[in-house]
Amino acid sequence: MTGIRVCHKVKMYLKCYKKSTREGKIMYGTIWALLPPVVAIVLALITKEVYSSLFIGIVTGALIYTGFSPIATLDTVINEGFINSVADAWNIGIFMFLILLGTMVALMNKAGGSAAFGEWAKKHVKTRAGALLSTFLLGVLIFVDDYFNCLTVGSVMRPVTDAQNVSRAKLAYLIDATAAPVCIIAPISSWAAAVTDFVEGEDGFSIFIRAIPYNFYAVLTIVMMIAMVVMRVEYGPMKVHEDNAKKGDIYTTPDRPYANAEEETVDNGKGKVMDLLIPIISLIICCVIGMIYTGGFFDGVGFVEAFSGSDASQGLVYGSFFAFVITIVLYLVRRVLKFDECMACLPDGFKAMVPAILILVFAWTLKSMTDSLGAAEYVAGIVAGSAEGMVNLLPAIIFLVGCFLAFATGTSWGTFGILIPIVVHAFEGKNETMMIIAISACMAGAVCGDHCSPISDTTIMASAGAQCNHINHVNTQLPYAASCAVISFITYIIAGFVQSAWIALPAGIIMMLAFVTFMKFSQKKQTAAFSQKKEA
Repeated sequence: MTGIRVCHKVKMYLKCYKKSTREGKIMYGTIWALLPPVVAIVLALITKEVYSSLFIGIVTGALIYTGFSPIATLDTVINEGFINSVADAWNIGIFMFLILLGTMVALMNKAGGSAAFGEWAKKHVKTRAGALLSTFLLGVLIFVDDYFNCLTVGSVMRPVTDAQNVSRAKLAYLIDATAAPVCIIAPISSWAAAVTDFVEGEDGFSIFIRAIPYNFYAVLTIVMMIAMVVMRVEYGPMKVHEDNAKKGDIYTTPDRPYANAEEETVDNGKGKVMDLLIPIISLIICCVIGMIYTGGFFDGVGFVEAFSGSDASQGLVYGSFFAFVITIVLYLVRRVLKFDECMACLPDGFKAMVPAILILVFAWTLKSMTDSLGAAEYVAGIVAGSAEGMVNLLPAIIFLVGCFLAFATGTSWGTFGILIPIVVHAFEGKNETMMIIAISACMAGAVCGDHCSPISDTTIMASAGAQCNHINHVNTQLPYAASCAVISFITYIIAGFVQSAWIALPAGIIMMLAFVTFMKFSQKKQTAAFSQKKEA
C-alpha cells in the first residue's frame, strides 16, 4: 500500500508540474518576465538589505515560471536556480579568481606591503584630488577585464583614498566607473572579444574599433569623473558620504561589513612597497598571459585574435594562481612570512570574499530565472518592432532598451548579446554608419544599465573592491550614472540625425561639462544659503 501511495503522489506531482509548466509558458516572453528583477531591485533600494531582496526576486520568478506551484517552485529555485548557478564552469572560475585575489590581498596585508604602500602614498599623494585622480588613472590602465579591474584597483588604492578621507562610496564609484566603461572602449579586453563574437557575418573587431567614438556613455562617464574631481563637485547621496568622510567617517552608515579589514593590515617593520607592487604587477602580467593562453596565442593565434577568443574566467584563474605562487615565493625569499603563515591567508582570503560570492550567487540565480521567463525574447521583439520605423531615433531607443534590460537582468554581456544581432540584421547592407551607431548604442546602454543595477556582477565587484556597503554604493552611484545616461540619450538623438561622431561626441562633451559646471554653481549657492541660515 505504501508503494501505491508513493506512486500516486509521484503521478500527482508530475501532473501538477506539467500543468504549472503550461501556465508558466503563457507568461513566457511577456512583460511579466521582467517582474522578478524589478521586485528584487525595488526591495533592495527600500530595505537596504540585498540578500533577502534577491531571494524574494528569485522566488517570484520561480512562481511565475511554474504557474505558482509550491512544489515545482521549490525544485526550480534549488535545482535550476542555485545549484546550476554554483555548478556553472564560468561562475566557478570567477569564484576561484575572487578567492585567490582575496588571498593575495591577505598576504600583502600580513607581509606589511599594504601598510608600507599606505605610508608611501601619504608622503607622495597629499591631496584628495591627487588620490581620486590616481585611482582614476589606475582604473584606466587596468583595462583588460572589469572583474580584474574592480578588485585590483580597490586593493591598491584603498590605503591612498583612506589617508585622504575619501569615502568608500566615492572609491567604489571610481572603481565601477573605470571598469566596464573603460573595458568597453578598450580594443584589447575581454569585452572587445565578447562584442566581436556577437557581430556575425561582419568583421567584428573592425566594427568595434569604429564604434568607439560613438560609445557616448563610456566616454562621457570618463569626462564626468575628471570634471567632477577637478571642479570638486558632488551631489545627491554621494555628497553626504563625502562630507562625512572629510570629518573622518569614510563609511557614513552604521552597517560597516568591511570595517574590520583595517585590523588585518600589519606593519611588521619588514614590509616594503615592493611587497605590494611586485604581486600586483605579477597579477597583471599573469592574467594577460592567462587570457591569451586560453585564446590559443601559444598555438600560433595572433595576439588580438587570442584576446577575441579568450575565456576570461579561465584566464583570470590561471593568472591569479601563478601570481599567488610568485607572491609566496617572494615573501619566503625575503623572509617576510613563513610558509605556514602564507597558507593561513587562504581561509582569510576566502572569508573576505564571502559577501561578494554570496551576492553573485543570488544575482546569477535571479538572472537564470529571468532568462527562463523569456525576458530576452520580450525585449528583442520590442527592438525588432521599433527598427521598422523611426530610423533616426533608433540609436536613442536602443540605448534606452539596453539600459533597461541590463538594469533588470544585471548583465551587460547578455544585453548586447541580445541586441547586437538584431541591429546587424536591421541595418546590414543598408546603412553601415547607422549600424555602427546602433551597435555602439547597444554597448553603451548595456554598460549604463549594468552600471546602475544593484544585481550587476560588476557593481558587486566594485563594492567588494572598495570594501563598501553594497547598497551604499548603489544609492550614491545611481544619480551620477543617471545624469550621464540622460546626456548620452540626447547625444544619441543628435548622432541619429547627423550620423557623425565629429559632431555628436563634442556636443555630448560640451553638455556634460555644462552640467557639471551648473552643479558646481548650484552647490555653491546651497553652501552660501546654509552659511547664512547658520549665522542667522
